[in-house]
Amino acid sequence: MDDAAIASSPSVRGALALPSGAAGEARRRARERRRKVGRMIRRGLLAALVLGSTVAVLLALRPRPVSVDGAQAIRGPLIVAVEESGMTRVKDRYVVSAPVSGRLSRVALEPGDLVQEGDVLALVVPAPSPLLDERTRAEAEGRLGAALSALEQARAQASRAAAAKELADRELARVRALVASGSLPAQALDQAEFDARMHGDEVSSAGFATRVAQEEVRISRATLAGGDGGHADRHVDVLAPASGRVLAVHQKSAGVVQAGTPLLEVGDPTALEVVVDLLTTDAVHIVPGTTATIQGWGGETPLAARVRRVEPSAFTRPSALGVDEQRVNVILVLTDPRERWAALADGYRVEARLVLWRGDDVLRVPQGAVFRHGDGWAVFRIDRDVARLTTVRIGHRGDTEVEIISGLGPADVVAVHPGDRVKDGVRVDVR
Repeated sequence: MDDAAIASSPSVRGALALPSGAAGEARRRARERRRKVGRMIRRGLLAALVLGSTVAVLLALRPRPVSVDGAQAIRGPLIVAVEESGMTRVKDRYVVSAPVSGRLSRVALEPGDLVQEGDVLALVVPAPSPLLDERTRAEAEGRLGAALSALEQARAQASRAAAAKELADRELARVRALVASGSLPAQALDQAEFDARMHGDEVSSAGFATRVAQEEVRISRATLAGGDGGHADRHVDVLAPASGRVLAVHQKSAGVVQAGTPLLEVGDPTALEVVVDLLTTDAVHIVPGTTATIQGWGGETPLAARVRRVEPSAFTRPSALGVDEQRVNVILVLTDPRERWAALADGYRVEARLVLWRGDDVLRVPQGAVFRHGDGWAVFRIDRDVARLTTVRIGHRGDTEVEIISGLGPADVVAVHPGDRVKDGVRVDVR
């Protein structure tokens, strides 16, 4: 290209038209603008980075919702019951004891045998005399010899008294004849009658002494007759006090027993009752006629029962933790037909559930949702995923639920077993 063409180009003409100083200023300003735009971009990026980091930190530090189990307050029936272990027993149990001390014959009856009232259950015969050692036997023989001598002496005195009485009677007859004839005064007759009466008393006394000596001889001979078991026909019958079955035999073998020793037990095993010992604080809510259920007795279905009597006297029994508790026996009767519990017998363990209170339409929540707060009770009510501490007033407490009298309404959701992390105003995540 020639010089004329270059000179005629517009860009060249503009460049040639600007002075050299102005061109440098324009380039400088362009560089400044580029630097300024770069700084603004870097600052914007830094600000965005800082803002994002701050948001991330805040989100990271923000408390996460606490996971809780929720339950809804609903209206419906509520049953308050108490469960305790019990034991079956025969209603009318008769413990047959030995009526006298003696030697018991072997009891042939076995548990379960049927007996009728008045049947002979056992025999008690006189116990044999104990064996004598040499010294005791020698003493007994000496006492027997002395008793025989005393008997002969008594007989001799009786013979002498009889002879004196005979003589006094003849003398009285003679004096009476003489007094009648007037040969003797009446005073002689009085003396003769007195002597005859005195000799008669001596005869009677001698007779009593003779009988005493005879008994002493018999006692001494009985002492020497050691090992005598008595006569077979001398025994006492042990009779059945009522009809039923033999429940237990306490003394099976023959042997010497004392009066009052338990021998066996008789009763009707078809007439059973259940004995349950309850805390006195629970027993005060139970009255005769209270319904109950017998569980854990081995059958497939529970049995129906009712309270017949609450015993008037309590007793002290240590609990499993060693704390003394005041308890009282409650007697239950089975109301189901005999065929359903025919397998039950005396002394069987059962579980009894007694109904203390029943409500047909109450507002209730799980027991795990209610906790102590000050002097009252409270729950954590879930309001839009936020726990709100709510004071409530409770009523009866069932097995797993509690009655709410005030503080909650139907369909309110509460936290069950909230734990220490749940506070008033804390966000929660209901599972």
